Order: sequence, then structure tokens, then C-alpha cells
Amino acid sequence: MTIGTGIIAGISVSHSDAAVEDIEAACAESQRVAVESLLDRPGISEAFVLQTCNRAEAYVVAEDETTAQEALEDHLGDIGAEAGRELGHETSLRHLMRVACGLESLVLGEDQILGQVRDAYEDARAAGGIGPTLDDALLKALHVGERARSETAINEGVVSLGSAAVRLAKSERDIDGGTALVVGAGEMATLTAQALADEVGRVLVANRTIPHAEHVVNELEVDGSAIGLDAVPAAAADADIVITATGSSDHVLDHEDLTEIGEALVIDLAQPRDVAPVADDINGVEVRDLDTLQSVTDRTREQRREAAEAVEAMIDEEFDHLISQYKRKRADQVIAAMYEGAERVKARELRTAISKLEAETDDDVTEAEREVIEAMADALVGQLLSAPTESLREAAENDDWSTINTALQLFGSSLQPEPADIPSIPGGPDDIPEEMRQQMPAHVLEQLGPEDAD
Repeated sequence: MTIGTGIIAGISVSHSDAAVEDIEAACAESQRVAVESLLDRPGISEAFVLQTCNRAEAYVVAEDETTAQEALEDHLGDIGAEAGRELGHETSLRHLMRVACGLESLVLGEDQILGQVRDAYEDARAAGGIGPTLDDALLKALHVGERARSETAINEGVVSLGSAAVRLAKSERDIDGGTALVVGAGEMATLTAQALADEVGRVLVANRTIPHAEHVVNELEVDGSAIGLDAVPAAAADADIVITATGSSDHVLDHEDLTEIGEALVIDLAQPRDVAPVADDINGVEVRDLDTLQSVTDRTREQRREAAEAVEAMIDEEFDHLISQYKRKRADQVIAAMYEGAERVKARELRTAISKLEAETDDDVTEAEREVIEAMADALVGQLLSAPTESLREAAENDDWSTINTALQLFGSSLQPEPADIPSIPGGPDDIPEEMRQQMPAHVLEQLGPEDAD
């Protein structure tokens, strides 16, 4: 029997709190490699890792929060603590649902993240990182993510300036299978490149720091290349659409850069503008800026904010269901393990009793006599375990995890000694060893009587 006894802890390094460099540094070679590395750490029984261009998150299951957080801190390495957000057990469960629903994304309600969570789940499963605790959490996150998109308008319309720019480009140019040039490698440029990847055959990403541009290109599911800013004029001449989105305080494209590119549509998403105003006067070059796009995205953002409120309520509902599911499973597993151990002891004692009867009477016990003895043993087991069973169910309902976890230690099948190894207590409760007493739940000690309890 597999019993999920641990707690989940997580850490999130995302666009909300960290720079692109921090996210890059927090990413391992692959999600699967990261999971395998976490599983190699002492005390970690399950692990899940999600790595995208905007986030690097890791979750582990351990017997206690200290062990879990130490493993996650080692996983992050030299990244500053301020770049990551630590997540406790219940916070991790809720955060995973929010991520799957797109509430934690740069673009509210974006669809891509749901597939990324599903892929990360498969990677972790292949690496042996998914056990009973994370399995319930991740399947619930995927379920609520699908509900959010099918039951609300969280993913409808154009919400990012990048998406709006691509839609505008499609309305004015035939870019299907063409080449697009994105100037910049920040958040807006990344979203723009991702939106273009679904429409064109090739995406060029230009940036002052080429490794940052390479990071954006590597996340795209389309042919692409990273180039420096000095290569922009030549690349623009070959591109069907140019979209700029840098954080530069100066113009990135001036009159000279655009004079020789021929007919072109240039969409400037930057504030202040990347494209010099004189570019509007160049024959064949059409420039669109933020004013053209802002009204479209504002309307969609408001629609998604309203849908987000419905998704938050949905998450609250599904979170309560998940916690109740954990409670039921935890209590049922402990109760099953307790009865399994009792059945082994009962079977052993029945064999001993029947052997003694047959030895003393020098005759075999009849089938009818055997049934009477077994019925009495069943009744004793049922009556003796009735009160603990009720206590465990009440503990689950009341979030009394201390009692549940103590019961797991006492009755968990993986820790239960074989019948031959079960020590007998020669006397009554007074002879129970002190170390055994310290592990017993309070309600069990109370049942021993005031003179027996410490």
C-alpha cells in the first residue's frame, strides 16, 4: 500500500518577482533533469518542476517543511532569496491552480501555460517524481485550468499588445509563412514573438544582448535566429513585418536604418518610441504605434478581469474539494493500514490458539468450532479498532494532522513489522516502553487511564 504522508513545499521564480536573468539561472538543463536532481536529495519522495520563459518553479514532497525548503534552496543555488517566492503546503496547491488557469501569467488567462503544466507533469512522471500527493495536486490543477477556459471568457479576445500587433499585421499584410523581425527581448517582445510564431514561418529576434535574444528564440516552436542590433537594418529589409518592443530610452531605429528596407509595416510597441518619428515620412514604410493598439487591448483586459473573478471563485471551490480529498484519503489509508496490521496479528493468534487446542485435545478442531473462534476474533478486532477508527475520521475532518501522522507511523504498512517480529508486552499498560508511549496519540493515552498516562 502506498501512503502519501508528506507535505508539499514549492518555490517560484517568475516575472512577478524576478528578472529574466534570475529566471534563466533558476532553470536546469531540462525539467526532467531538475526532477531527478531533487529526488536525489535526502528526505524528498516526490518532485515536480515547471520551466518556461517567464517562470522557473519547483515543488517537492517531504515529511516536514524544513527538509523540503532546504532541498528547494539548494536547487536554486546562488539566486538571491528575494528573486524567489516560497510556497507552503496549501499555498502550493492554490498557486498550481492559479498557474494552470493563467492567473499568474504575463497575459491574463493565456492558453499556453496549461499545455506547459501538462508537459511538465509528464516529464516529472517519467522521472519518477509523481507520487500520490503531487498526483492529486497536479491533476486537480489541470482540471481547474480546463474548467476556467471552457466555462469562462478568461482566454477570449486580444489582451497583450504583442497579440494585438500580430492581429493588426495580419489585417494589413499577408504574413502567413513569412519572416518577422522582433526588436527587443523583454516581456513584451517575448509575448510578441510567441504570438508571431503561430502565424509566420520564421522569427528573428534582435537585442543588444544576444544571449537574451537566444533565450526568446529557444522558447519558440518555429524556425528562428538571434541577432544583434547592428544587424537590424539588413534583417528588416528581408522581413515581412517588423515589431519593436525595447526598453531603450533612445530611438533604436532611425531614418537611416529604415530608408533602404523598401515597403514595410513597422509596429512600435515601446514607450518611449523605438522608431524615430521621421520614419513616418519614408516612402513605402508604414509605422503604427501604441495609440493604434491600446483601445483594443484595454477592452479585452477588462473582459478578462471580470472572468478572472469567476475563475478565482472556481479555484476556491476546487481547492476545498482537493483538501477534502486529501483528508479522506489520508484517513482511509491509515484506517486500512491499521486493520491490515490487526488482521495479521489476528491470523497469527488464531493459528496459535487452534494449534494449542488440537494439542491439548489430541484431536482436530472441527470446521464449526473454527468458525466460532474466527467469529470471536473478528468481533474483538472490530470492537477494539472501532474507537481508533472514529478518532481518525474525526482527526481528518478537524485537520488534526498530528494524530493522523502519528497513526501513520504506528500502523503504516511500510513500517509495520512482520508478525514474527512484533514484540509482546508482558504486563499491562504500565509495561509499555516510554519511547512507544511518546509516539501514541493523546486520545490513546487517555484511554489507558490516568495512572498510566504521563
